[in-house]
Amino acid sequence: MTELQHTPIGDLPAIYETLQSTFRKGISRPLAWRRHQLHQLARMAQENKDKFVAAIYADFRKPEMEIQIGEVGPIVERSIKSAELLEEWAKPEAVDVKAAWQQSWGSTLYKTPKGVVLIIAPWNYPMILSLQPLIGAIAAGCTAVVKPSELSPHYSQTLAELLPKYLDTSAFRVVNGGVEETTALLEMKWDHIFYTGNGRVARIIAAAAAKHLTPLTLELGGKCPVVLDANTDLRIAAKRIFWGKCTNAGQICVCPDYVLVPRSVQDAFVEALSEVYKEFYPEGALNSESLSRIVNQMHYDRLQDLLARTKGEIVLGGKSDGHRGIEPTVFKNVQEDDSLLEGEIFGPFLPLVPVDSLEEAIDFINARPHPLVLYAFTEDPKFKQALIDQTRSGNIIFNDTFQQLAVNELPFSGMGESGYGYQIMNYSFDGFIHLRSSVHVPLEAEPFFAGRYPPYTAENVNLLAGPAVNMEIPPSAGVNGNA
Repeated sequence: MTELQHTPIGDLPAIYETLQSTFRKGISRPLAWRRHQLHQLARMAQENKDKFVAAIYADFRKPEMEIQIGEVGPIVERSIKSAELLEEWAKPEAVDVKAAWQQSWGSTLYKTPKGVVLIIAPWNYPMILSLQPLIGAIAAGCTAVVKPSELSPHYSQTLAELLPKYLDTSAFRVVNGGVEETTALLEMKWDHIFYTGNGRVARIIAAAAAKHLTPLTLELGGKCPVVLDANTDLRIAAKRIFWGKCTNAGQICVCPDYVLVPRSVQDAFVEALSEVYKEFYPEGALNSESLSRIVNQMHYDRLQDLLARTKGEIVLGGKSDGHRGIEPTVFKNVQEDDSLLEGEIFGPFLPLVPVDSLEEAIDFINARPHPLVLYAFTEDPKFKQALIDQTRSGNIIFNDTFQQLAVNELPFSGMGESGYGYQIMNYSFDGFIHLRSSVHVPLEAEPFFAGRYPPYTAENVNLLAGPAVNMEIPPSAGVNGNA
């Protein structure tokens, strides 16, 4: 592991004050300045893609294709597109006021930046998860500290060296380090904190933010279930689910964590997965450059412990090497008290949990914290609608894995234990702005307000409050239940 150069804790107050001063002076407010910074971010990613690929590969051997498609490419594209759409996103919105007597007030929503923000990123997708929130912060007119993970030191060091060459360092800074540096950052008063990671750390961050009443975006993880319809194409489902499980060796928050498979087709689904495995890794997964390694020994040992304690039957994979490589491994007949269902796996293990009905699958999901993503493979509209109506999750995706992340127009968000707040493109922008309501009441309207001033009279109460208090409430036809 490379030696990460920690940012001296003594430097943090000066960094913070510099960003505060820049924001107070309005330097980050002009759209032309924001657009230039977004273009510079795209340029940094594009011109240094080989450096970023090499750094992330050095951290845990993530395949180049996964880095280019899932990290470098989206940063370039979304930075450029955000710059193109910036004027549309940031322009004040005239509000369509319905009450005739208020229509001359010029009711307006201004998109004002929240201020100086802190972005704390994880190691598993270090580039996209540190810079995608930064795109939103730049677009919103904020200044920001980016704190990448110390568990991806090659990437974090590369970012610290490259970002000052492209972005305005009076507005954007990288702070590197571990728990001590992060703790020092959390003692400061930020205008927004964007954290991507796990629920345990999120609680620490939320507690620190609460001391300053700082708003948060929490992008967390959890166990993302897959519900399989017995009548779906098992071969396609196996290919798409297995690809989702193998990407980054399962080290991603939207990874399909376990499959609720109809008992009647469990063996057929295992056979389909076996065929897909041979296609993906003809030379064996541990010999393949198409499979990431586990990020560090601690996580490797954690996965080995799950493997040692599971009572599920290994039907595919199960081997590991001395270099933090673990084969994608499939387990069948996994029961609800199994080690593999204790928490988010975050590794290349795929438990199959047999169920006898869709209702049983729904009950299984609802008995657990709301997942970040619920995946389902079905062509049956009723099956689909039942999942939409009877479950809750941050996202619900049909007949593929991960592809929701590729749609620029869709928000990405958790729910409950899997987080809150939205991101991707304009949703990232929205997370870093405040909708500042405004009215401009004409002075000529003063005669209209005569009745609101003291001394209050029964006549004026009836005049001003009567129309609302005495509004007729229409009947709710066809609705059962008590009032």
